[in-house]
Amino acid sequence: MRIGELAAQAGMTRDTIRFYEKVGLVAGRRLANGYRDFPPEAVAWLHYVRTAQTLGFSLAEIARHGEELHDAPDAAKALSALFEEKIQIVDARMAELAALRTDLTARVGTGCPLRAAGQAG
Repeated sequence: MRIGELAAQAGMTRDTIRFYEKVGLVAGRRLANGYRDFPPEAVAWLHYVRTAQTLGFSLAEIARHGEELHDAPDAAKALSALFEEKIQIVDARMAELAALRTDLTARVGTGCPLRAAGQAG
């Protein structure tokens, strides 16, 4: 299918698909007339890419894991493992943000929020 049809079916712009092609997330072949031709399964893949982005996966992670998932004997199990890993990353980031919030709160009203908490001056 041509890029316009793929864009319509995937619910994204041609420019987005061109960008995804440039970074290696989707591959189309060039026809003799120069048009891009994408396989029908590209629609489902692009839906997956968008969903994965919404769930906090970077394009680099999506590209890296896409090959793993394609070759996995049980894609659902492999996806669950990826989600578990992402949950651990999110939990660690939440802990970092909670510590940052505590530090910022301790600095409120100190006169200079750039001084270390408890420092005179």
